[in-house]
Amino acid sequence: MTNSFIEMIGYLGSSLVLVSFLMASVAKLRIVNSIGSVIFTIYAFIIHSYPTAIMNICLVLINIYYLVKLSNTSVDYTCIKISTDDSVVKHFINYYTEDIAKCFPGIDVNFESADIGYAVMHEGTPAGILLGKKEADDNVDILLDYSIPQYRDFSIGKFLYSKIPADGIKSLTYRGSDTNHKAYLKKLGFIRNESYYKKTL
Repeated sequence: MTNSFIEMIGYLGSSLVLVSFLMASVAKLRIVNSIGSVIFTIYAFIIHSYPTAIMNICLVLINIYYLVKLSNTSVDYTCIKISTDDSVVKHFINYYTEDIAKCFPGIDVNFESADIGYAVMHEGTPAGILLGKKEADDNVDILLDYSIPQYRDFSIGKFLYSKIPADGIKSLTYRGSDTNHKAYLKKLGFIRNESYYKKTL
């Protein structure tokens, strides 16, 4: 292998390690960090820098340990009903407006038409909210189903959707942008129709 190619391997590994620390999600941080460490381990062996290789192997093992620990740990969530008139809800939406717009391109962040809402709390802090409009046949048309970056692992949606049937809700529809939302909708069991997604609870 040429020296330039070998250097590219090293730069790629170190870049991924650095980029991982910019991620809000702990799980994503550890996954990307592990990939970078594996690449950097290969680079270290190629240039015969064994102390560097051993250090990166240890980093990968540490990341794997904590990823397994994360996957086996159930987060203790609480679900509460909310209203768009609530000042805390307004503050939450205002604070995360920019991120909401990134997640749902073209969304109208004026949710005054919502007549039903839920917040998923973790340790007393809002981790995600759902706002929607009641329709016939006990269906709710979702206007916003948003989780803050630290909790985007589908767990909030699974928890919330397991709780709301107790309020007589039998199905959910989503008519907004799916540009950055397809994986979530598929994972949570929404079925795509002509112009919207629907989930039966």
